[in-house]
Amino acid sequence: MSAEFFSKLSQNYVELLEDNEYYDITIEVGEDPNVKIFRAHMNILCYRSPYFRRVMASNKKKDNGLAHIKFPNISPEIFQIILRYIYGGTLSLNEQETSDFLKVLAVADELRLQELVDYLQKYLIENKSEWMEENFEFTQRISLQSNNLVELQQFCVDFIAKSPEKIFKTLYFTSISENFLISLIKRDDLQMKEIEIWEHVLKWGLAQNPTLVTDPNVWSDDDIKTLKNTLLHCLPLVRFFSLSSKEYSQKVRPYKKLLNKQLYEDLLNSYLDSDREPTENISLPRNIGNIGNIGIIDSKIVNLNVVSIISRWINKIDVNHKFSYLRELYLPYKFQLLIRGSRDGFTPKKFHTLCDNKHNTVTL
Repeated sequence: MSAEFFSKLSQNYVELLEDNEYYDITIEVGEDPNVKIFRAHMNILCYRSPYFRRVMASNKKKDNGLAHIKFPNISPEIFQIILRYIYGGTLSLNEQETSDFLKVLAVADELRLQELVDYLQKYLIENKSEWMEENFEFTQRISLQSNNLVELQQFCVDFIAKSPEKIFKTLYFTSISENFLISLIKRDDLQMKEIEIWEHVLKWGLAQNPTLVTDPNVWSDDDIKTLKNTLLHCLPLVRFFSLSSKEYSQKVRPYKKLLNKQLYEDLLNSYLDSDREPTENISLPRNIGNIGNIGIIDSKIVNLNVVSIISRWINKIDVNHKFSYLRELYLPYKFQLLIRGSRDGFTPKKFHTLCDNKHNTVTL
């Protein structure tokens, strides 16, 4: 038989934290004028936090027998919450602002308190998602402080896919990491025109090499090589075949030396030769649902790519061009579902009841 008495144990450890005796380390937290000295116990800190264990290994005690460390980048209020978690295994944020949750998460990650990191990420996403969307810049900044905050980063990526202006049109866009940029531009549902994605990828690449001028006509071979290496993992994710001939000519062709030679030739041929067959590894246009009047397609068999093709047929645009289905989605019409067999039935009577006297219809 075994029994567990964690509640009393937690209480005793919190009392130990608040006791002014027996401590062997002081922790100076914050910056003037908001600085506070915390008293703590090396053994507890080492066994609860891998970060403290590493720091203690190289921290020499002072003449008075006490070790001393500093955290100028952490506020005393946030560190107090962290210490109570370390000692008592409790987390009290009932009266805290949501921003404090994120600050605690950032400190917990810095101190390698993985249990707390996992809990806070899940809690914030499930309970504070609306606040984080409204205060996205702050949320995003916290999420990018560490590659360990995977769930929070995924939340941010999902939100940006729906509202890309929240990051692509901000001043700090060029400071995001390569991995984060890749996670965005690889998505099928990123709600941006492809030409805008290309322009922002180029902007990000140039920002990583501030000595490069923006005019590609004056780039040296070394300049091209440098930018090409910077964008090595991003360029394959740009769907160049989705661009119109005008977009290609004005926005991509000047930077042709950045592209793989075969890709450049295939792109050029796709605009010049309407009979040329596309290769099999070309990505389809992104599923953009908020361009023009299209909205969301309420269908299980018709997606935006199908609607784009049908619209081209209707308006006789690129109807003979074998690359037309790969170009950026053409969505001049708003399609509304009239009948679905699995929902309404497959009988002729039902079809005529729901579809007769409806103008401009398409039946699949």
